[in-house]
Amino acid sequence: MPDLNEHTSPQGSAPDDALTVTVEKLVYGGDGLSRDDGRVILTPLVLPGERITVEPLNKINSRLLRIEEPSPLRVDAPCPHFGICGGCHFQHAPYAYQVEQKVEILREVISRVARMEAPEHIRTISVPTGSFEYRNRTQLHIRDGEAGYLRMGSHELRPVEQCPISSPRLNDAIQVLTEQLVRDRKWPAFIRTVEFFTNEQDVQMNVIDSEKPLAQHFFDWMAETIPGFAPGAIRYEAAGFNFRVGPRSFFQVNRFLVDALTDESLRHAGTGETALDLYAGVGLFALPLSARHGFAQVVAVESGASAIADLKSNTARAGIGNVEPVRSATAEYLAGLEKTPDFVVADPPREGLGKSTVRELIRLRPKRLAIVACDPATLARDLQALVGAGFRLVDMAMVDLFPQTYHVETVAHLES
Repeated sequence: MPDLNEHTSPQGSAPDDALTVTVEKLVYGGDGLSRDDGRVILTPLVLPGERITVEPLNKINSRLLRIEEPSPLRVDAPCPHFGICGGCHFQHAPYAYQVEQKVEILREVISRVARMEAPEHIRTISVPTGSFEYRNRTQLHIRDGEAGYLRMGSHELRPVEQCPISSPRLNDAIQVLTEQLVRDRKWPAFIRTVEFFTNEQDVQMNVIDSEKPLAQHFFDWMAETIPGFAPGAIRYEAAGFNFRVGPRSFFQVNRFLVDALTDESLRHAGTGETALDLYAGVGLFALPLSARHGFAQVVAVESGASAIADLKSNTARAGIGNVEPVRSATAEYLAGLEKTPDFVVADPPREGLGKSTVRELIRLRPKRLAIVACDPATLARDLQALVGAGFRLVDMAMVDLFPQTYHVETVAHLES
């Protein structure tokens, strides 16, 4: 069993309001759901079927005190920080079981939120051998000469030296940061959060939270200290292209599944006159839509200044002339569009498409629509509106971009 020493109490030390319950299922967010006289109780770090003793924290959440009867599926977590650091939620479960549970969670959310049935078969895309060392991007918080992640359910720091879900090059950078940089008197005490991003050769470091601006000599010091340090944009090979990714641009975080996610998102693209790539980022979908699928025109809509600059650079470098980068909010761009596109792929942030974008998609009625969603609840909300307006949900895949965590990435394919 994983070491839960900071989340459990020794035998006999349970508080007066402790409860012993049986876990029914896992829910989105990583908790196990139990019931006590019909009242729902959510508890982290457990598995379905386990008999557990918990301490209620409020009306619904609880702290795990003891596992009275562990699941036969429970395994030892490889990370010494698991159960303390809030980054991972499922290291105590076999990876294949994690994937199965995420599909069931996705089904439950679609049924509950959208009040509709998910497709009978939800395909899964994962890399079992790549359930660790997959992340190409990570953020670390810095406090009083220590760097690490936030403790589960708090804003307290858990110092770390290595992270098993981060790539080897990221772990090299984490080690330099934690063992050398933040302990050096030259390290600015006003830096609160940094982010590393890597292509496994170059390492980009972005200062996410700082109370003061940083002088150039700080970045010169980073270049001398961090192996492969890149002062600006780095190049990332994916989906058959070489993408420039700037310090403020989004890029998919699972280095093993970027190509698979791209293929899945464009699975039903077909071909035609016009394709739209909404929330286009640096062009991960836009470039293949032009080069592989042969659309006469691909419009890539992106609101971020850094990403749109990278997108323009990437289309030029690839020699693709029929991708039109447009800097705009998605709903605003669609509101000015009259012609129905043949295919639309949308990769919105966690908030989902939202009412305005959904309304415009219903008005335009593209022949084929792919939604790449990182939150099943907002996906379910958007699907409810689209299906209710006559779109047909034809296919769905769960792409496990975030092994060992509760996060669920879904690609939903619709037709009008």
